[in-house]
Amino acid sequence: MSGWEELAPGCWRTVLEIPARDGVRLVADLYAPEPDPPAGTVVLERTPYGRRAVRRSDGRMGAKLPPPPEAVAERFVRGGYLVVRQDCRGRGDSGGTFTKYLNEAEDGYDTVAWLVRQDWCDGRVATMGVSYSAHTQAALASLGAPGLAAMFLDSGGFASAYEAGTRMGGAFELKQATWAFHRARNSTEVRENAVLAAALDAEDLEAWFSRMPWRRGASPLRFVPRYEDYLLQQWEHGVFDDYWRQPGIFARGYYDAFPDVPSLHMSSWYDPYVRTATENFRELGRKKHSPAYLVLGPWTHGARSVSHAGDVDFGPHAVLDGNLDEDYTTMRLRWFDAHLKPGTAATRPPAVRYFLMGGGSGRRTPEGRLDHGGRWRTATAWPPEETTDLVLELRADGSLAEPGTPHPPGPEFLEYDFDPADPVPTLGGAVTSGEPVMSGGAFHQRPDERFFGARPPFLPLESRPDVLVFQTPPLTADVAVAGPVTVRLTVSSSAVDTDFTVKLLDVHPPSADYPQGFAMNLTDGILRCRYRDSFAEPTPLVPGATYAITVEAPDTANLFTAGHRIRLDVSSSNFPRFDVNSNTGAPEAGDRRKVVATNRVHLAGRSWLTLPVLPAYATSTRDAAGPTRAR
Repeated sequence: MSGWEELAPGCWRTVLEIPARDGVRLVADLYAPEPDPPAGTVVLERTPYGRRAVRRSDGRMGAKLPPPPEAVAERFVRGGYLVVRQDCRGRGDSGGTFTKYLNEAEDGYDTVAWLVRQDWCDGRVATMGVSYSAHTQAALASLGAPGLAAMFLDSGGFASAYEAGTRMGGAFELKQATWAFHRARNSTEVRENAVLAAALDAEDLEAWFSRMPWRRGASPLRFVPRYEDYLLQQWEHGVFDDYWRQPGIFARGYYDAFPDVPSLHMSSWYDPYVRTATENFRELGRKKHSPAYLVLGPWTHGARSVSHAGDVDFGPHAVLDGNLDEDYTTMRLRWFDAHLKPGTAATRPPAVRYFLMGGGSGRRTPEGRLDHGGRWRTATAWPPEETTDLVLELRADGSLAEPGTPHPPGPEFLEYDFDPADPVPTLGGAVTSGEPVMSGGAFHQRPDERFFGARPPFLPLESRPDVLVFQTPPLTADVAVAGPVTVRLTVSSSAVDTDFTVKLLDVHPPSADYPQGFAMNLTDGILRCRYRDSFAEPTPLVPGATYAITVEAPDTANLFTAGHRIRLDVSSSNFPRFDVNSNTGAPEAGDRRKVVATNRVHLAGRSWLTLPVLPAYATSTRDAAGPTRAR
């Protein structure tokens, strides 16, 4: 340890250098109630963002939004814990070379093993952190880190990075590109080299997103080749191979090695890690004796202290502060106390707490956002055990209707031309770290100048010929959905490979504040057709042949109130959230050609949407305008 400094009465800090197995020194801060403290339980957080940097995801603490990390550490120290905040390898003051995700299992294991040997540690290490700091927790648990006592994973902790967070349905999530660029810009090597910093500052990231895919030496990262290389490694590994099975990015393959400890998994409806949180909760709860918990809010990534996401407000109950607990720091402290301090007065929360969006006034708030509303609910499992499936067929007249209900005759398929040079623009959704080209949240699906790729006259997305829209009539009774969204499509294409995208929307009716209504995005998914049968063994399409595919969208929870419509959009692109399929069948990264694909969605009972519906809302309205009966 180096010298101690007093930050506040009863909270001291010193710097640690923790050796990794290859000799690299990983730098961390230790917060304690006094110099050379007596043994206590350590709470560890590992971060690539700077161990002393202020982060919005620390939420609100009193008047501070966000609080500085030393203020959070002081609260934990006063709560009876020691706190260690560590810079990941190659970031901040730590030595070594940063390679995103792939060093965190070994470095995390070595850190925990070192901590439990120290005289000031009682042999127990709990972990916490948001986003990358959640990934680092699952990474060290994948190797069975000794002394691990509890995990609080918020917005991360890859169940499978291939299926959520880095890729989805075989497509590449381009938030990885923006993240890499911004992390390269604030890396030590760039900050210490004025010429290199000027070179990156001169890059126009939006212009580079117009010139994709990127190649080595032909990207905005070309001046920082180690960041360019790891990004393109992720992008080029389109097939689910051993690269994606490594500890740290594939908890699914290592659940048996996870220590049997309490775990809490948190995510948000407009966050890329909903699938990660729900799978980790379900599988660790099933495989371990220790309890697992799940919290799902209506936020964007880590933004728990505001009630809005994008252009939609979810009301005063939406924020964590004052609803789930006093604040985020108190919530974590009480959760650790309940599981690490036997006999404490802290109580254990319900297994599942989730926010059911919807039920608001539909008016415009003083801040200019749609009042969609919502409330917290609890459950014992996810999806809630009481849900039943509502099946809605996609029909040629653009309707969504229950099987067996009358409908006018129409064509057996709908087709459109998908031009990779003119992709459908991303308007919100489960996006993080995407600035300046994209942001997450709920938005009316009519683009404006804020959205990358949108062009005048800014017509609604449903006006595009390459977007198929299917929707119910206005509902005559409320329908509440809670769980994963599944779309079964029968498709064909003129190309040897192409994508199909789906998007679930809640369509608010016209009102004085929104005379054209408000088509609010809830969740969306994608499938690259070469991976329709296997992510590990892709196969091309036979042009013109018909295939049944399943496109999954991450879980959501929404109350479609009477008068609203349930809507499903089907298309073949969602850019810049995902990379655009060239339709050539060539490897995803580096393909220099693009071809237009004519894509068909076959109907007449061959394509349908399945929604998990809560029982209070599963009554039949077969005799009325809106289908709401669970099947």
